Amino acid sequence: MSSEEKIKTKPNLSLAALTSFLASFLIARAFTSFYPKVVWEISGFHIHHFWYGLIMLAVGGWLGISVEDERLSRVAAIFYGAGGGLIVDEIGLLLTLSAQAYWADFTYTFVIVFLAVVSMVALVSKYNKVIRAEVAQFLSSNGGLYFGVFLAAISVAFTLETDNPIIITVSSVLTFVAVIIILAYFVQKIRKRR
Repeated sequence: MSSEEKIKTKPNLSLAALTSFLASFLIARAFTSFYPKVVWEISGFHIHHFWYGLIMLAVGGWLGISVEDERLSRVAAIFYGAGGGLIVDEIGLLLTLSAQAYWADFTYTFVIVFLAVVSMVALVSKYNKVIRAEVAQFLSSNGGLYFGVFLAAISVAFTLETDNPIIITVSSVLTFVAVIIILAYFVQKIRKRR
């Protein structure tokens, strides 16, 4: 593979974006908590800070795809993350179109879920070979069998004890996963004997 064909990696840009995302969210929350009356109005229209976030997101995205310089790539990642943080800070307002929803609990829940998903995706993408090897080792061990049986028993118990369609659906999926785990254990044992 020639050097032109190699994919260029940009180290720590996702960490810079994630850190600036979290920082801008926290700073925006702190500012609006301490100074709730400070707003920018143009011709009687309140300019919410998600507009600043959209501008920062656009600038960061444009810089990220159009510039090859490592320093500017870091600036782009920081702009992109900070813009996302400002937008997510007002997610309650954007989803409900109500100013009272700014302090809604689901804004915090959304940020926590977002950070958890991004962190998990980053970890899985970085350590996927190690994770696959450990999962394969776990599935072929007695612990995998015990976990599969436990998961199946709990899932079936939840399915039998409720009329809630969401719980029934989730429990059914978990029962299916448990059966796959149990089958994977026995398939691994059969392969080892051959």
